[in-house]
Amino acid sequence: MKNPVPQAASLLLEKLMLLVHIRPLPAGSGREAPPPVPGYYDTSCFKRGDLLEVPRTLFIHFGIYLGENRVAHLMPDILPSITGDRRQIQQVVTNKRLILGVIARTASVRVDTVEDFAYGGSILVNHMDRLFEDQVLGSEEAARRAEKLVGATAYSLLWNNCEHFVTYCRYGAPVSFQTDKFCETVKMIIRDQRSVLASVLVGLASIVCLGVAPSTTLPTIFIPFFLWMAG
Repeated sequence: MKNPVPQAASLLLEKLMLLVHIRPLPAGSGREAPPPVPGYYDTSCFKRGDLLEVPRTLFIHFGIYLGENRVAHLMPDILPSITGDRRQIQQVVTNKRLILGVIARTASVRVDTVEDFAYGGSILVNHMDRLFEDQVLGSEEAARRAEKLVGATAYSLLWNNCEHFVTYCRYGAPVSFQTDKFCETVKMIIRDQRSVLASVLVGLASIVCLGVAPSTTLPTIFIPFFLWMAG
């Protein structure tokens, strides 16, 4: 029987990663917020192969600039797994499509305008180059790698998210620093018995705010609590 703890931790992390992509709806509206109008961003400073970053609520979304106001980026999306209609798939990914994609662990590397990719957020260009030093590939090579991967793909927070996609394209190695950092933070909280109660409360709050977790998640939350009480 598989250990439920890693599975539960992965599920919780993937639920939290939803906040990377989910776009807030305007007050009093039941529809998706409209994207910024074309021309909202000055793309004259972008070069083909650039790595673009858009800070979101808790995480960062990444893409590779292809030129001519086009960005390739990986997003969870259920639609490519149930239809081959390119016109439907190419429409801006809604929150429902994204959530179902995370649940089904399906995604697509898609090409959108800079406006649809950034969705009103500020854009950083090649900000990760400082972390890889001499590993930066040529701009054309990065763009071609991104173009070759366009289409449906599997989604995994730990192994195949938007950061893995861009680091493979621009640096040749699929890594995700923000996922690693988040996992290390969770481990530190669990190891520190003085913070066990806080971790329990965070886990319960995550279930309430982000959705009801399966039964395998409950031991993950309460076992540290009982150990803390026993200590």
